[in-house]
Amino acid sequence: MSDLVSDTAIADHAARVQAATLPKPEWTHAGHFAFALWCLRHDPPSAAPEAMRRTIMALNDAHGTPNTDSAGYHHTITIVSLHAAGLVLEANPGAPLGEVLAALMAGRVGRSDWILEHWSREVLFSPAARRDWVAPDLAALPAAHFG
Repeated sequence: MSDLVSDTAIADHAARVQAATLPKPEWTHAGHFAFALWCLRHDPPSAAPEAMRRTIMALNDAHGTPNTDSAGYHHTITIVSLHAAGLVLEANPGAPLGEVLAALMAGRVGRSDWILEHWSREVLFSPAARRDWVAPDLAALPAAHFG
């Protein structure tokens, strides 16, 4: 995340995701959230579930990562991550995106395993959850409607 500290760096990152030119090593946990934050703040239509699906699948294709029932794009994780990013963005109105990203990464969603507090591995990594929204089977998500 070290290079995703300014609005300019995050905007460049987002542009490269949208153009499917971001190198695979930069498509990290923080990189996913930087893209989500940028979309939510600067281009909300690109944060719509189907738009996000198309963008991430195109980037995966460019990386040679297959989008299958066991790899690549994951709809449930995308939707819950967008929601988490939105909550942090709302809690930090007007703050530079680098600061918002740093706050998000310092919180519980900054851990890549945070989602397993809500979903069992079996349910989360099922083909159904990769393709479409699947509700949590372990613990409810806080303060939100997901779908």
